[in-house]
Amino acid sequence: MPDNIFTILAEMFSYTFLVRAFIVGILVSACAAILGVSLVLKRYSMIGDGLSHVGFGSLAIATALNAAPLSVAIPVVVAAAFLLLRLTERSLIKGDAAIAIISTSSLAVGVVIISQTTGMNTDVCNYLFGSILAMNKNDVYLSIALSITVIVLVIVFYHKLFAITFDETFARATGVKAGLYNMLIAFLTAVTIALGMRMMGAMLISALIIFPALTSMRVFKTFRSVTICSVCVSVLCFLAGIVISYEFATPTGASVVLINIFAFLLFWLANSFKKRGVQ
Repeated sequence: MPDNIFTILAEMFSYTFLVRAFIVGILVSACAAILGVSLVLKRYSMIGDGLSHVGFGSLAIATALNAAPLSVAIPVVVAAAFLLLRLTERSLIKGDAAIAIISTSSLAVGVVIISQTTGMNTDVCNYLFGSILAMNKNDVYLSIALSITVIVLVIVFYHKLFAITFDETFARATGVKAGLYNMLIAFLTAVTIALGMRMMGAMLISALIIFPALTSMRVFKTFRSVTICSVCVSVLCFLAGIVISYEFATPTGASVVLINIFAFLLFWLANSFKKRGVQ
């Protein structure tokens, strides 16, 4: 019979690396959920998947240069986010095609660099699917500072982001600098992806952006309520996932994603029963 949940948590908090994982995971989950609502509504949800592949390539470069991973990944992913935005806005390449080009190219570069430096070993799995052992003290400090910055910027510019999310054309007509705020969303998304990728992995980090928003939209309809619910769902799913990962020795990133899928199905069923009850 599984141990009491409080006993498990007390045991987990006795490990420094797990405390780091809890702190960074909660902050990144909250940031991803907040941004996910706007990205899903603007049909930019796949940008997270594309940027995560760019992050994989940048981590491979950092490994080859023996540099701090986040110090390389963050500026590279931010630059890729701005490039994607520019390509889409100027209609040089359609959004989905631009994401596909950049993501596959970055993934290929990352695999080649790692194969020529460290070899195709467990490092590749850690980058692709995440590892809670990847976070060191400096990563945690940087992640906390940047996560708080992301949350503060979203709160400060909440009304502007709300305006360009629902009707960008009208927002432009009323004087809102939509291009600037689209760049802000791209920047914040890139930072969040780079922070969460080391723990969730390049293949799974985009799930933190997509699932909580879609889950909340099954039940709630207003932007504010969806955002609040999305943050709660994202954080709770992360906590449940990391506990399950510890208790049953499953990969952390995959465990978190599976819990998110379960939450989505639960909310979907709840919404279906609600509609039947109304009828």
